[in-house]
Amino acid sequence: MTATTVSDAIAKTGRQPYEYVRKELVEPDWRRFPGWAHVTEAEWRDAQWQRVHCVKNAKQLRAVVGNLLDESFFDDLAADQERMATMSMLLPPQMLNTMAPDAGTDPAKVTAAFLADPIRRYMLPVRSDRDPVWPSHPHSSRDSLHEAEMWVVEGLTHRYPTKVLAELLSTCPQYCGHCTRMDLVGNSTPSVDKHKLLLKPVDRQEQMIDYLKRTPGVRDVVVSGGDVANVPWHQLESFLMRLLDIDTVRDIRLATKALAGLPQHWLQPKVVEGLERVARTAGRRGVNLAIHTHVNHARSVTPLVAEAARTALEVGVRDVRNQGVLMRGVNATPTALLDLCFALQGEANILPYYFYMCDMIPNAEHWRLAVWEAQDLQHAIMGYLPGYATPRIICDVPYVGKRWVHQLAEYDRERGISYWTKNYRTGIELDDPDALSRHYPYYDPISTLPAAGQRWWEGKVAS
Repeated sequence: MTATTVSDAIAKTGRQPYEYVRKELVEPDWRRFPGWAHVTEAEWRDAQWQRVHCVKNAKQLRAVVGNLLDESFFDDLAADQERMATMSMLLPPQMLNTMAPDAGTDPAKVTAAFLADPIRRYMLPVRSDRDPVWPSHPHSSRDSLHEAEMWVVEGLTHRYPTKVLAELLSTCPQYCGHCTRMDLVGNSTPSVDKHKLLLKPVDRQEQMIDYLKRTPGVRDVVVSGGDVANVPWHQLESFLMRLLDIDTVRDIRLATKALAGLPQHWLQPKVVEGLERVARTAGRRGVNLAIHTHVNHARSVTPLVAEAARTALEVGVRDVRNQGVLMRGVNATPTALLDLCFALQGEANILPYYFYMCDMIPNAEHWRLAVWEAQDLQHAIMGYLPGYATPRIICDVPYVGKRWVHQLAEYDRERGISYWTKNYRTGIELDDPDALSRHYPYYDPISTLPAAGQRWWEGKVAS
């Protein structure tokens, strides 16, 4: 919406394009599902109960929802899992419970609500979600950010000059359909035979620590996977304490969607007590310890999620930040983004930090936005949140890295190709004289292009 149309809208209606109304966080009633009708609050808050009762297949989903979903939904789900899914199904009760919470008990209405539900759309994809013409972009790839190419030891990606990504394991408590690490994370699916980490965890961690000791230019370590919530706590704490012994490491970020998908994990006494030990050690040594989580819709921000975030802050974690992903049908409107940001910042003490454009992995075109759409969204959300809590919308360009969506160098809107530059070399480009002058391409979804652009791609693929 341009400045003129915004002014016109206010003049005509007396209202702003977005009006903030404080909303209380809600934990939906899990007892609405027949399979959980007798689950107590104590069971629901128990991390082990949540893990044991994760939904991993259609049979288990049926056991939870009973007759609330039509058979057509399960047919749609089966078709996707057999031919399109890049991630296996793994849904903690906490996440499933946030889907279609007010749909009632009429199977037709519940099914329709499930199909339209934004959280279901990325956590439990079905075949009818996918783009029927261009399910994958011609330039999509399994490791779309080329992280494995930049491993300096197994699982340690040295992509930026001063930062590394430490993938401690290849599993999560929940599997998101759009996972950028679908090449490695989770179980294999009929369409994707996953790669595997080969070293024993202790040996992989030893090599990571050794590299960081030998590389004093690295000051920032993102500890991820997978999800650190799946690392046994004593192992994770040991690794973090070893990182804190390296005096050149000044920032440590723990990457965990489980803060939203399985907040019960982060509320366990052994985890809280251990996190406090790590946070106190980090504080004494002047190291910034933060948690980065991954929330994509306001309804995922429940009282349990807020409690988990507040607890982490209370025991000394410096910041809890959110790195969401922009996805069509999930959060790709100004209202959806602002509702989410206000729920995070205003009610859960989670800082809205980044929203990434969905990466160019296979079968993801129905989620992805064009760069110009992301630019419009960045414009639309400015001015409502505090400046420090206004998220930046990011395009993670292959071989380049994170770039604000307005930082492109050139943009062919008709063919949907944007070109980007960078100001550093990755570890695989140290001897490349053109790395800092090259223009790197990124591609919009073909379905968002004008007819001429779509014809161009059709001809390119046909040839």
